[in-house]
Amino acid sequence: MKHAEAISMNVLPWHRSGAGWRLAAVLIAVLVCLPILSLVLIAFQGSAGLWPHMLAHVLPAALKNTIVLLLGVGVLVTLIGTTTAWMVSAYDFPGRRILEWALLLPLAVPTYIIAYAYLDILHPVGAVQGALRDLLGYSSPREFRLPDIRSMWGCILLLGLVLYPYVYLTTRAMFLTQAANLVEVSRTLGTRRGGVFRQVAFPLARPAIAVGVALALMETVNDIGASQFLGVRTLTASVYSTWVNRSDMAGAAQISLAMLVIVVMLILFERHARRNQRYATAAQKPRVMSPIRLSGWRAAGAFGLCFLPVALGFVGPAIYLVREAWKRISFAGISPRIWAEIVNTVTVSVIATFLVLLCGLTLAYAARAWPGRAMALAARASTLGYAVPGTVLAIGLLIPVGLFDRFWAGSVERLTGAAPGLLLLGSGAALVLAYAARFMAISTGGIEAGFSRISPSLDHAARMLGQNSSGVFRNIHLPLSKTAMASAGLLIFVDCMKELPATLLLRPLNFETLATHLYGEAARGTYEEAAIAALLIVLIGILPVALLSRLGRVET
Repeated sequence: MKHAEAISMNVLPWHRSGAGWRLAAVLIAVLVCLPILSLVLIAFQGSAGLWPHMLAHVLPAALKNTIVLLLGVGVLVTLIGTTTAWMVSAYDFPGRRILEWALLLPLAVPTYIIAYAYLDILHPVGAVQGALRDLLGYSSPREFRLPDIRSMWGCILLLGLVLYPYVYLTTRAMFLTQAANLVEVSRTLGTRRGGVFRQVAFPLARPAIAVGVALALMETVNDIGASQFLGVRTLTASVYSTWVNRSDMAGAAQISLAMLVIVVMLILFERHARRNQRYATAAQKPRVMSPIRLSGWRAAGAFGLCFLPVALGFVGPAIYLVREAWKRISFAGISPRIWAEIVNTVTVSVIATFLVLLCGLTLAYAARAWPGRAMALAARASTLGYAVPGTVLAIGLLIPVGLFDRFWAGSVERLTGAAPGLLLLGSGAALVLAYAARFMAISTGGIEAGFSRISPSLDHAARMLGQNSSGVFRNIHLPLSKTAMASAGLLIFVDCMKELPATLLLRPLNFETLATHLYGEAARGTYEEAAIAALLIVLIGILPVALLSRLGRVET
């Protein structure tokens, strides 16, 4: 009995101090950074004469294109995401309920599919430009043609149409949780509705906007398919060409490490935009502002404004994919293997989503409950995996995963005399680890934004009532951050379904997902078959979009 009491006395202070939370946060950050540390080792194996060549001929143009692309996409996603989030939150008009979830639909479509679709849709001899020439009385593309979408402006436009939901999702969640009395007081003081947005709603939503923009820009940095389709040579494209064309993995690793500088700058931008910007709800549940009812031309204008990005970012490409898929089904039906690929895609995406959410909760809570340089550094380090292209990240992960698998196989064989095979690579666990390292930024950033709305007084009150760190987390932070977790979970699940490079490298033998199926068919030029897989990715992605919309909807 005395021994048990001594153990409890020793364990309880350690538990109350949060050492377990802090240790878990540091371990998660170290595991996420392992592929990057591995890349550093690979980079040191490169040729000493590589950097002068890249500095003279590769990096200047690629860096300029990347910066211009980031600036353009950042402005576009901010305008579209913030405007649409405010319109569906502050106003009521016919079709608003549909637009609440329809505005998220572009997230379900890979960027490279959007780019390919519009290259065909807007081709000079395609149906759209042909109809315009007939309408205007021209007979050939030489007489009239639209500006070539294979350009920087085309890449900015298409990426902005696909990535604006990152800003819309986080910003709308913030608008929905803002107390109604803040809006009512500003109206009482004579502020017009537009002034309420500029002077009250927008400043309070800056933390959420910063998180969404940072996520969209990091996704832009990592894009390879759309930029290559559209002829924009970015740093990521330089990584692939250095690796594939020159067979120089060390050089690709060196460029990837240089890309970390840009991502660190994006993270600093997000932190700078949120400095001194904190908004916490009161202990009681806040009332949500009542939307203003619009009618007539104002209602039609609001619906048209919100539907335009949905039409351009989802409806148009979806119609194109349906047409291409119908050609394939009419000719040869649906391949039986597609059903197994659906199961594989959903299974690995769900497992990765739960793992990433759990790790993100640990990091965000440790950073909030024990503020300091160590926990802040752990939270920021966990987002660095979003900086590296999926292919290079997967290659960086191969070294630690391969070492563990060799150690495991050797140990089991010495003990049992039987070769157990590859544990992580053979089971698909390595693929889940790659997804975790890749998308930890979404979980950590989204949950931190949710935690920032929880008043610190609730933490202090729970502590005074005898709750330890785990009790505060379980009884305060989990219930009050459901919307933030659901938002992060949606983004992670959809991104896992769309992730292609890491899946190609780390999947087990004979393991196909919808993304790898799509890639294989597109590489062979059978775009009708690829369209079927793309449509299935969209259909599976629609379900969590609808669920998230129901979770985030507040009845008024």
